[in-house]
Amino acid sequence: MNSSLEIIIKSAIIDNVVFIQYLAICPLIMMTDDTSKVFKMSVATFLITLFSTAIAWPLYNYIILPYHLEYMQLFVFALIILLLIKLSEHNLRIFDNSMAKDMCYYVSLLTVNSAVLGITMNAIGNNYAYGKTLDYTFGSCLGFFISLILMAGIRNRLRTANVPKSFRGVPILYVTASLLSLAFVGFKGLIG
Repeated sequence: MNSSLEIIIKSAIIDNVVFIQYLAICPLIMMTDDTSKVFKMSVATFLITLFSTAIAWPLYNYIILPYHLEYMQLFVFALIILLLIKLSEHNLRIFDNSMAKDMCYYVSLLTVNSAVLGITMNAIGNNYAYGKTLDYTFGSCLGFFISLILMAGIRNRLRTANVPKSFRGVPILYVTASLLSLAFVGFKGLIG
């Protein structure tokens, strides 16, 4: 039996959503030039992903599976995520401060973030109970944050590094991401 801590560690580090599953590469490259962007994107991803998984799990287990509608899973999950994103955007527009406007921008970016749908589908596909599914989702979102903050720190160091001209910009980021992926593969034997 997997404990909650094991599930969180496994989903955050061993099955990292960015460096092992190769989801959310776009935010990894585009959002890691500033740590404040990383934090805002991670919070937006966490909230939408956690709520979408919390809604999708009962729908999947009590409607989709009993009525043999598995072919509708992708459509239903994507619809849940889009509805949550639009609802969040609408609620954030009510507030007239800059923080709400910034968060509205990051929430709208989640429509193209493959991590949100990928985490939701993986969490439910693991056939955990409801609480463990939410643990998996929390761990995956934590892994997303770890990945982005690692890349932001490395990008900060790369600004002052002597990078060959042909590797400056996005190419060095892909090389860095591939090396980080290799490093995360080393955690595979951490939890059985």
